[in-house]
Amino acid sequence: MAFPITSSQGSKTETLLKYLNLAQGEQVQVMYVWIDGTGENVRAKTKTLNAEPHSIEELPIWNYDGSSTYQAEGSNSDVYLKPVCMVSDPFRGGKNKLVLCETFKYNWKPTETNNRLQCKKTMDLVKEAVPWFGIEQEYTLMDVDGHPLGWPKNGFPAPQGPYYCGVGANKVFGRDVVESHYRACIYAGIKIGGENAEVMPSQWEYQIGPCEGIEMGDHLWISRFMLHRVCEDFNIVASLDPKPVKGDWNGAGCHTNFSTIGMRAPEGLIEIEAAVDKLSTQHDRHIRCYDPNKGADNARRLTGAHETSPITDFSAGIANRGCSIRIPRQVGEDRCGYLEDRRPASNCDPYLVTEAIVKTVILGKWEDD
Repeated sequence: MAFPITSSQGSKTETLLKYLNLAQGEQVQVMYVWIDGTGENVRAKTKTLNAEPHSIEELPIWNYDGSSTYQAEGSNSDVYLKPVCMVSDPFRGGKNKLVLCETFKYNWKPTETNNRLQCKKTMDLVKEAVPWFGIEQEYTLMDVDGHPLGWPKNGFPAPQGPYYCGVGANKVFGRDVVESHYRACIYAGIKIGGENAEVMPSQWEYQIGPCEGIEMGDHLWISRFMLHRVCEDFNIVASLDPKPVKGDWNGAGCHTNFSTIGMRAPEGLIEIEAAVDKLSTQHDRHIRCYDPNKGADNARRLTGAHETSPITDFSAGIANRGCSIRIPRQVGEDRCGYLEDRRPASNCDPYLVTEAIVKTVILGKWEDD
């Protein structure tokens, strides 16, 4: 088994269900979720409402202690929470909700990690191009001691080879967590397209999309929160570190698939190739947007090995997973479809990634041009 479920863990689950099954009348619990000052981690707290909300407009603005989330000083610590995306809550069930929020300082200026606000403005500018995104979120399951789930405590598993899309207790670790997260996303209404075991043992991937514009970032951030929350129930940890294990092991990315209405049309390959040319001119700018530490995290992953292109180089090719930009073989044959940007790190902010692609490919300019 991937990990043991002890009798005490089971009894805790049964006890929790006893309380979750209690009638709650007209009142509902709404869990507010936000990105903290790291730009990578999420936080959450819950508010009781007297009736089930059916739209974002019905949700009140709230606040939290930003001095405890790396977003404010203690002398002026209140940070505003503005709801922007609401889904059904798979953890409490019933009429209860999860709501993703933007964060604002005391003067209503966005916090440094509120990248959604500007991304939304950019997406509104290009809505006629109907930009679609699909993001492949890779992550690694860890024991609470930081050791990869299922790995020998005093050694390493067999080399990579049998684990990708593998089946069997000696090849796959944590499938019960993955299945729980998958079903939770479907229940919530998240646009999850699939999942699979990845090349490194205990590493997995799920796909979000296709989503149009700002919806891509919203759904990926909520799905990440849900992943961490599911792992909490199993007493393990989901790591978004782009290179969680040093050595001859694959890193973790957030491959981003992108298309416009023109790319999806007949002979759209011409526009795809033009997009690749534009992306080639802004490689350094994109690298700085593709992990929270402006390329430092990705430098550990984008080495030219393990299905990556070196961080200093830009490359593109059909069906080539060693390139910066991959054009899927089917797209080449159909002469229309989408491209895959393989550079974003697993811990990237999808708002920054999707906005960067739109700026380069559709708008053709950045603020400092």
